[in-house]
Amino acid sequence: MKIADGFALKVIADTNVVVPTGTNTVSFRSIISLNDSGAFLWKQLETDTDEERLVSALLGEYDTDEETARADVREFIENARAAKLLDE
Repeated sequence: MKIADGFALKVIADTNVVVPTGTNTVSFRSIISLNDSGAFLWKQLETDTDEERLVSALLGEYDTDEETARADVREFIENARAAKLLDE
């Protein structure tokens, strides 16, 4: 899975914000802000990856346990799917 074409992560006033690009500017009517770990996962998803790699990357970047990392990755993926931000 990876981030769908037509979306970009920008930093606006020290806030990580997902913005639509191209034709998505017409149909995407939300503002999504991400905390630092969400932005980190977004960047991992800019290339094709899977849940296990995301968990490993999060564990390597942050001081957290595997259970928490796995739960955070699953929540991020669920939210990204609900917003139609992922190509799978």
